[in-house]
Amino acid sequence: MMIEIDGKVISTEIFRRKFVCDISKCKGTCCYDGDSGAPLEEDEIEKLEEVYPEVEPYLSAEERDEIKRQGLWVVDSDGDLVTPIIRGCECVYSNHEEDGTWTCAIEKAFRAGKTKWRKPISCYLYPIRVSKLRRGEALNFHEWGVCKPALELGEKTGVSVFRFLREPLIAKYGEEFYAELEQVEDELMKQGYI
Repeated sequence: MMIEIDGKVISTEIFRRKFVCDISKCKGTCCYDGDSGAPLEEDEIEKLEEVYPEVEPYLSAEERDEIKRQGLWVVDSDGDLVTPIIRGCECVYSNHEEDGTWTCAIEKAFRAGKTKWRKPISCYLYPIRVSKLRRGEALNFHEWGVCKPALELGEKTGVSVFRFLREPLIAKYGEEFYAELEQVEDELMKQGYI
């Protein structure tokens, strides 16, 4: 089932499915397991160029060399703007921590107070994937096997996908949009859908 709010077609899976990242179990696999980099929006290219000097110290020499070779961003085989990948699968902005967890160098710079941009919205909004439509956008739940621990923790805590993603949804679409999502959830609960 789909709901439409302000030109955005939203899958009801984001209300029905439960999800809470469990980094202690997944170890940030989404940062290094892929066949393409993180999707970027056009306006994020400028943001990436702006924050890169602050992000660079959080990258290894190998990652910095790869960025010099490929650039800060690339166009993938589907024609989409994405972050470059290294070794055929990992985002060039990912860090491998001593405990085996993968983290984002862009977010590390943000958390250290060096930048105001947290990370690409596609990463921040995951597991919601945003697709462009002729008129508007589609917001869908994306299920990926590496996120099984997040689905299990979500079920255990009862936190729905959209509730877990409150901050990034507000960052992208605003408080009013998020309040509308809350109203939709109330309606779906009344109807017994969730």
